[in-house]
Amino acid sequence: MSKILTPVNAVERKASVVRQTKETNISISVNLDDASHISINTSLPFLSHMLEALACHGRIGMVIEAKGDIEVDPHHLVEDCGIVLGEAIYQALGGFAGIQRAGSFTFPMDGSLVLAAIDICGRRNLAWKVQFGNFTVGNLDPNLFKEFYKGLVDGLKATLHINMLASDNDHHVIEASFKALARALRQAIEPLAGVQYLSTKGMLDEN
Repeated sequence: MSKILTPVNAVERKASVVRQTKETNISISVNLDDASHISINTSLPFLSHMLEALACHGRIGMVIEAKGDIEVDPHHLVEDCGIVLGEAIYQALGGFAGIQRAGSFTFPMDGSLVLAAIDICGRRNLAWKVQFGNFTVGNLDPNLFKEFYKGLVDGLKATLHINMLASDNDHHVIEASFKALARALRQAIEPLAGVQYLSTKGMLDEN
């Protein structure tokens, strides 16, 4: 089970979460309003590179230390990194009140184009319209990134759509998806003038 190490600070919007299982050992700290400190170290260099892109383009401070049983299969580490990152962002937000809640962005990478749209609303859902070739990228099965995004939406309690609109190679598609998500997430977590929920119901399910 994951545990919160640092209490949420309503002013600084930051949190740290650790997840330790027989399969993975992951520590993630985020600061939603100060991107001056980004340090990412996982056992999978390509995953680390994508997480750095997410932090950079989302303008989110992010410190990640992640190890796992990649000698068995990278699946566990990729998925659990998504879960813990989602939990850390959720805890840093301190709830769904007072944020823009939704965002979308379409990011180009040469001949590839990917749209990401997110709603931080309490409904965990991933809509995935991406196809990859039958080869690895950075020594990883690119289909594992669907598991990363599924873990992220579970931890963040959000709905996320990732749509591949054009593709020239799988590396560009994956990287464009992370950069598109980063920009969409930045929109969604921007504070509102007040502290109300952005919902006609007057509340959102945070459980």
